[in-house]
Amino acid sequence: MSYSELKIVGCYLITQKVFPDERGLFREWFRSSEIAEFDSRFSIQQASISHSKRGVIRGMHFSIAPEGQSKIVTCTSGTVTDVLVDLRLGSPSFLKVATLNLSENEGLGVFIASGVGHGFQVSSAMGTMMYLTSSIYAPAQEKGISPLDPELKIEWPISKPSEVILSEADAHAPTLRDAEEMGILPIFLPN
Repeated sequence: MSYSELKIVGCYLITQKVFPDERGLFREWFRSSEIAEFDSRFSIQQASISHSKRGVIRGMHFSIAPEGQSKIVTCTSGTVTDVLVDLRLGSPSFLKVATLNLSENEGLGVFIASGVGHGFQVSSAMGTMMYLTSSIYAPAQEKGISPLDPELKIEWPISKPSEVILSEADAHAPTLRDAEEMGILPIFLPN
């Protein structure tokens, strides 16, 4: 496994070895000792899977859990555009956007620092994402920003309104400025 820091402070692209053969492929996508090289506090508290059809956008989600919530995500089937937005007030990379293309065969993962907004859009017929999180899902602490907020300047690959699929919550999520006025944006806490 190797990793490189993205333009968002505390976020990393993780590259894992992929071992293809006539049966398919094998890859090891998480090893705590290697993650500890850049975040010694990451401890898995929950693992989740989302399976979505083409055009679905999930995000931009973040948690305001008091203990924070870092994530490691990877695509295990299909192709997705994974997007991170630094929503942490006071961060040196506040409002920077990192866009990554993930697919089932590439062996890529992303480490997302606590407070960074995360979302993705599926561009294949179906796509599956796996998440490891450092805190459990707590509905009252889960927040989101509209993934279509023009201020974020996210370039989703599928942007025709009739082809974009959003949950009710994501469709009615506040804009960045509304979230700031509501006082729900996370605060940057350096390591």
